[in-house]
Amino acid sequence: MNETKNKKLRPFAQKLRREMTKEERRLWYDFLKPLPTTVNRQKVIGRYIADFYCAASKLVIEIDGSHHFEEETAEYDKDRNAYFSELGIRVLRYSNYDINNNFEGVCEDILRSL
Repeated sequence: MNETKNKKLRPFAQKLRREMTKEERRLWYDFLKPLPTTVNRQKVIGRYIADFYCAASKLVIEIDGSHHFEEETAEYDKDRNAYFSELGIRVLRYSNYDINNNFEGVCEDILRSL
């Protein structure tokens, strides 16, 4: 099996695409979608689903809600980051607060990383 594919997660990823959070929707429609490089939403990579993925830059962009700051979820995120790192993929994480209160700064940071 290809290490970056997981057919079992595909239906869940499709559901997440249809039900994006308002912060994900804002980043997607107001910034990522119009970029001249391809960015995928809710991309299955191995055993995880990345919020956004740019293959050309090997970059995952994650938008974290408040539950990501709980101990159990923080540990899960640490494992995800390590997995992506093993595949040579960098991870950028932004909180919902960042998207809502520093959208321009988030966009500038992403552009620097692409």
